[in-house]
Amino acid sequence: MRWIIAFAACALAQAAAAADFQRWTRGATPPFALEDLKGRVHRLADYRGKVVLVNFWATWCEPCREEMPSIERLRASLSAEPFEVLAINLAEPRSRIEHFLANTPLSFPVLRDTDAGTAKAWQARVLPATYLIDAAGRIRYLRFGEFDWSSEAARAKVRELLRSVPRSASDRAERSAAGANSARLAASARCRAR
Repeated sequence: MRWIIAFAACALAQAAAAADFQRWTRGATPPFALEDLKGRVHRLADYRGKVVLVNFWATWCEPCREEMPSIERLRASLSAEPFEVLAINLAEPRSRIEHFLANTPLSFPVLRDTDAGTAKAWQARVLPATYLIDAAGRIRYLRFGEFDWSSEAARAKVRELLRSVPRSASDRAERSAAGANSARLAASARCRAR
């Protein structure tokens, strides 16, 4: 009986470890310039100043297909934040990607890694492979395998990186004005309560 409990505890520990994000320790972030389905080129450098989730996927990869809606929900939940998602398809024909998107519409760019060169540079050996990039353009975390990106664990990792995003002067002024207005309303409410 004890070995069954020990085995179950070990299996749970392994599952918890598999759910963890790994810190990126493999050097500089490889650049890329990839086309989306409309032929527009996206460079990772174009997204400096934002937190970016880069997801390598393929339509033949069932876990990739399964996690796409959760990535869409994460993107939607953070739409007011400096956060972007780039889905990089691994060397599939445009028609296959378009067929998938007809059934699973996504609001973020789907890019084409036609020769798998970008996946190799990023060391995306298992699909899905997902990377969280900070506002300075550095890979901070990676995660291999299917994951619920709409979970609180995913949002917490993204929020951690969002805290380091420099705010523009106008954004800081808006937040300051909103804070001052809230303070005035609170003071007014206290006066009325007396």
